Amino acid sequence: MSTRKQLHLGAFMRPVSLHTGAWRYPGAWPDANFNLGHIVRLAQKLEEGKFDAFFMADHLAVLNMPVEALKRSQTVTSFEPFTLLSALAMVTSRIGLVATASTTFEEPYHIARRFASLDHISGGRAGWNVVTTSNPDAALNFGRDDHMEHDERYVRAREFYDTVTGLWDSFADDAFPRDPASGLFFDPSRLHVLNHKGPYFSVRGPLNIARPVQGWPVIVQAGASEPGRQLAAETAEAIFAAAPDLAAGRAFYADVKGRLDRLGRPRDHLKILPGAFVVVGDSVEEARAKRAKLDGLVHYDSAIASLSIALGHDASGFDPDGPLPEVPETNASRSARERVIELARRENLTVRQLAQRLGGYSGLAFVGTPRSIADEMEEWLETEGSDGFNVTFPFLPAGLDDFVDKVVPELQRRGIYRRDYEGTTLREHLGLPRPENRFFLAREAVAG
Repeated sequence: MSTRKQLHLGAFMRPVSLHTGAWRYPGAWPDANFNLGHIVRLAQKLEEGKFDAFFMADHLAVLNMPVEALKRSQTVTSFEPFTLLSALAMVTSRIGLVATASTTFEEPYHIARRFASLDHISGGRAGWNVVTTSNPDAALNFGRDDHMEHDERYVRAREFYDTVTGLWDSFADDAFPRDPASGLFFDPSRLHVLNHKGPYFSVRGPLNIARPVQGWPVIVQAGASEPGRQLAAETAEAIFAAAPDLAAGRAFYADVKGRLDRLGRPRDHLKILPGAFVVVGDSVEEARAKRAKLDGLVHYDSAIASLSIALGHDASGFDPDGPLPEVPETNASRSARERVIELARRENLTVRQLAQRLGGYSGLAFVGTPRSIADEMEEWLETEGSDGFNVTFPFLPAGLDDFVDKVVPELQRRGIYRRDYEGTTLREHLGLPRPENRFFLAREAVAG
């Protein structure tokens, strides 16, 4: 194995591309987001490329955009994550399987069961993307008329995390002797009843599933707000960040890793993986032409709706050819809103220009040749801008194939990316330790 620092790569695969025009690109699969055969083929190609994980975002409501924009969106429907990832576990053997599950509208016992099951089914490849849901329409699907306040969502999320991980530790690793001779299937002394009672949850336990293969599935978070950063520093093992450029990436990296230092957590126990939109060409000009063609497929209805969602405010009444006006704060994602306002100010964009950018993909993008893309990724890795990337592809399947067939070999040639998997679990791919069982570790220490 190379002694150089190693790049970690996740694949953002729900939706299969974040670009609104992806399904319209020539040669693309228009139904890729909701076609199991296509998704199986993509997951297997990612595994061929030795990706750490297949990441599936999720929404608990149809996206809250005007119907004129929604009718042009590939994300109007998609598979429920656990159902899809359980199916993918049967047709892959190494790639990690990460699903989003909300702490705002789910119950801890449900989430603990689902991820423990997925981890056993996949042989230790599950990861939980912990999110606090900001879509106000989701509240209406769960018997609520309004949405929980931003900061309160994070307080609830911390208790949710503590409860779920406590449930995963219900059984010691050696709780199941399954001894036919004695007739002992499990040892009751190796069972812990959680009896959690807190401000938000009352959960007796124990979980009715054996401890996951990985101890706990890998904990993944996203978001850049102050509460989100602190929660990630305290609990996450990978964070899907949003950094528009290397300077912002390095500032975010230093901030979050510094929080780990203050908490006494080793820095390498949390991998920071910014989202990166990658367009590969045989020349820089070809790659830019692909991007321009793709952006040209975004309808303005979708563009202005994307801007409204990002701002948490209806932008349809703004002057399209004027600057972005002052936007009042809302209960939507603050980090997304601030990134959009900063982008408009930094590049002096009109509302129309800003909407068109957001309607396609406005985040960090590497557009170039395999060599230039590898150069940029290597610079981020070596200068502490990131530990790798959560890659989103411009269109499917060609955009993904280009990355695996052309960029991956270039990264491997430089010695900064694996040539083969060295372990079988997602924790092993990411170089993360297997958590000790907190209850039985403490019990054994007292007995000793």
